[in-house]
Amino acid sequence: MMVSTRGRYALQVMIDLAEHYNGDFIPMKDVAERQELSLKYLERILPVLSKNRLVVGVHGKGGGYRLNRVPEDYKVGEILRLTEGDLAPVSCIGNSGAQGCCPSECRIMKMWHDFYKITNDFFDNITIADLMKTESGNNYVI
Repeated sequence: MMVSTRGRYALQVMIDLAEHYNGDFIPMKDVAERQELSLKYLERILPVLSKNRLVVGVHGKGGGYRLNRVPEDYKVGEILRLTEGDLAPVSCIGNSGAQGCCPSECRIMKMWHDFYKITNDFFDNITIADLMKTESGNNYVI
């Protein structure tokens, strides 16, 4: 499994919104500048986060985005599955599991299922609040 730019940026945005929350909506351009991310790219990610109620977005003067929950309530796995799709390492498991893609007695399927479970468990046990605690993310590779 490889996390794309979309997934990495979504995590950076969520951390930034959490760290700079003061009750007001945070303009997307401020997040882009602080995180040194492409504003155009963020314009494609934030609506997805908003549509799925991870953030609240308001247009117009005084608009921007803010978290919909406290940082402790956001699991990295939730954000990655939203932005990356399923975290399955092969196409025949996970949400997009293709039926009959392997012979009925596939010898490696258990390995892939175990890896899938480990991956999901790992990301589901890290919150945005956890990532905020690490100075530069040194404890996690994302």
